[in-house]
Amino acid sequence: MRALEALTREASALANGTRTGGAVIPILSAREAEVGRQMQICNACRYCEGFCAVFPAMTRRLEFGKADIHFLANLCHNCGACLHACQYAPPHEFAVNVPKAMAEVRGQTYADYAWPPALGKLYQRNGLTLSLALAAGLALFLILGVAANGSLWGNALQGNFYRLFPHNLLVGLFAPVFLFSALALAMGVRRFWRDVTPATGGAALSPPAAAEAADAVLRLKYLGGGHGEGCNEADDAFTLARRRFHHLTFYGFLLCFAATSVATLYHYVFGWVAPYELPSLPKLLGVAGGVSLMAGTAGLWWLNRRRDPLHGDAAQKPMDMGFIALLFLTSASGLALWLGRGTPALALLLCLHLGAVMALFATLPYGKFAHGIFRTASLLRHAIEKRRPSPIGLGAE
Repeated sequence: MRALEALTREASALANGTRTGGAVIPILSAREAEVGRQMQICNACRYCEGFCAVFPAMTRRLEFGKADIHFLANLCHNCGACLHACQYAPPHEFAVNVPKAMAEVRGQTYADYAWPPALGKLYQRNGLTLSLALAAGLALFLILGVAANGSLWGNALQGNFYRLFPHNLLVGLFAPVFLFSALALAMGVRRFWRDVTPATGGAALSPPAAAEAADAVLRLKYLGGGHGEGCNEADDAFTLARRRFHHLTFYGFLLCFAATSVATLYHYVFGWVAPYELPSLPKLLGVAGGVSLMAGTAGLWWLNRRRDPLHGDAAQKPMDMGFIALLFLTSASGLALWLGRGTPALALLLCLHLGAVMALFATLPYGKFAHGIFRTASLLRHAIEKRRPSPIGLGAE
């Protein structure tokens, strides 16, 4: 009778999400439970073990708790190779679709780990229409303000936009937004790291693990489909297009950020005031980054539009497209501003560019940009975990 009572108490505790000893057992959502179900099937099959980091990490587990699922979901690069190789993919009754299941959980983790937590719902609303409307609204606000002063069209600025918006004013407008975005992302990934660390062995980051993770991030190693021939996009054919467009976008963004950083050093350290012209370093970095960013985002837009819906979460497509659109508008308007700096349209082009940049900064913590931060954290934890003995004695690398 006592054993039966103990089992009853245990069942009640499990239903309420706690153990009898008081330790909390995180209850899985329907999406998380679906990832766990599919991982159990994949763990029995292991055909895709060499495709990407997800499957070697999977083989180190017999059960999949919430932290394990969040870790694996953000480790997934959504390349689609496992879906096209899977004998249990739809229409099989097992209905194994790892890219889609992982994408659904991955999107939920962005909202769950958002900071402040109340703003997590913005991930569900940060779509294409909202992103473009925000950029247009901010640009219109600036245009109306400039027009009220009679400075919207003409050559009075003589190519120097600081005559319209002084340097300190721009810093006062953009620095708080950028710093808040950086803080929000840092706080979110800090919580994520804290949660997945125990599930990945708990060890601290080492230089070899950091180097391996950096290599995977910088080369986008896991967009090679496990064999180096690329992802599956619209059909069974392998293509490196997604990897290449991601590289153009990623390094284009870094080059633009580097241009801004160098210009900041020029201004505050050397007293060299903008605008800078070719062949100055800020201009070289900015032009190269802008062209690369435009090409990369245009390619990702094209791939996103034609990709098979089974490869991801259709509900996240507006968020994806919104981020791509803002990156494209930021780079395109920046290049247009440079090319039109000597024309009467300088003020108008500047307002359009500043509106796009402000909208991009404001949505960074609550849009698709987060996937790069959380995926990097997962790759770091994977590099740490794989250097430890397998906890189950099977599938060790």
